[in-house]
Amino acid sequence: MAGHLHRLLLLFLAVAATAAPALAIFHFDFRFDTDGPFSGGSLSRHNLWRRAAIESKARHEKNAAKLAKALGKDAGGDITAADVTVTPYTHQGHALTVGIGTPPQPSKVILDMGSDLFWTQCSLVGPTALQEEPVYDPSRSRSFSLLPCSSKHCEQGAFTSKNCTDKRCVYENDYGVLTATGVLATETFTFGEKRDAAVNLTFGCGKLTNGTIAGASGILGLSPGPLSMLKQLSIQKFSYCLTPFGDRKTSPVMFGAMADLAKYKTTGKVQTVPLLKNPIEDMYYYVPMVGISLGSKRLDVPAESLALKPDGTGGTAVDSATTLAYLVTPAFEELKKAVMEGVKLPAANKTVDDYPLCFELPRGMSMDAVQAPPLVLHFDGGAEMVLPRDNYFQEPSPGMMCLAVVQTPFEGAPSVIGNVQQQNMHVLYDLAERKFSYAPTQCDKL
Repeated sequence: MAGHLHRLLLLFLAVAATAAPALAIFHFDFRFDTDGPFSGGSLSRHNLWRRAAIESKARHEKNAAKLAKALGKDAGGDITAADVTVTPYTHQGHALTVGIGTPPQPSKVILDMGSDLFWTQCSLVGPTALQEEPVYDPSRSRSFSLLPCSSKHCEQGAFTSKNCTDKRCVYENDYGVLTATGVLATETFTFGEKRDAAVNLTFGCGKLTNGTIAGASGILGLSPGPLSMLKQLSIQKFSYCLTPFGDRKTSPVMFGAMADLAKYKTTGKVQTVPLLKNPIEDMYYYVPMVGISLGSKRLDVPAESLALKPDGTGGTAVDSATTLAYLVTPAFEELKKAVMEGVKLPAANKTVDDYPLCFELPRGMSMDAVQAPPLVLHFDGGAEMVLPRDNYFQEPSPGMMCLAVVQTPFEGAPSVIGNVQQQNMHVLYDLAERKFSYAPTQCDKL
């Protein structure tokens, strides 16, 4: 059972109490140690990569469609220690268990940087997806309260759709390949098995109407949107360091004062670029990528093709829950051509699932024995993100080495730096200073 049990890990929280809970400064640091994001480690690494690619495409296409709709297109305080059990999310992300209500009821929620609303399945609206814990029941909580349609968060929420029913704020929202519906409410959330840190949050009391959350109860959104826990608690910084999910090792996430790259050992220098704001929507965090190199060769990719446009199209987003990278057509075509020239292997006459380009490995050889030049992402101001072979290639089928970069689904969709590209990279989002910092790091040693 050792390979399938999830160990207790430390969660540190610092809550600075204020008259308004929404203005609390909330710092916490947690680590999770799982068998990987797919089926508790029962899948082989090849199958894990294939499923990740399929779900990555579904997530990105649905998020891109939501973005297109939004754009009007067609297509500090005292440190408190608490223990938490953190478990794997079987569709690319990770989850932690929080307590909801007074007294607390356990709810396993998935971390998602592509959405803002914190929601959990609840008995009030009749949940449809199977989950591991008992369904949250607001009638058992002394601190549950429905929000009216006139509330600030109901008015500010960027939902797929919403309406006023019995004076309640009823919403529907997309989460990549998932769709959820529910009502907005406020509740007390506690972190840690000892219930020793509590905050009040607006959240969704809802149910899943499409897709699966693989035993989890809901989603904890960390996007720049107005309903994000980050916005509600005025969290100014957060960072994470993703181990390769095929390695089945711990990945830490830090919030508040603990999110500081200078405090941790890195294997390369810390570099910083501006965090850009999309003028139309707040689904993603954007960075100013201006070019691409393969090894020492700068590819012929116009910087304007990667730029975030005034109408909200294009740009380069960073997403921890999308597995593959996405590049706009000019950049993808140039990279594909350069890879075919630079990798000394025969191109396969077929591809694997959603990987666009694969190479045939010599019989009996794994991808680990193949030399490949680094992929370099260039940012405005001179910063570079150097990606080794394992950050842009995968072996989704024995004998097949495939490019983990695909083309964006339609013109105007953003390029995306996915979690494969970010593995063994400690990244920091400084929301107050609007900066994105990163450094190569051995994440399982952090």
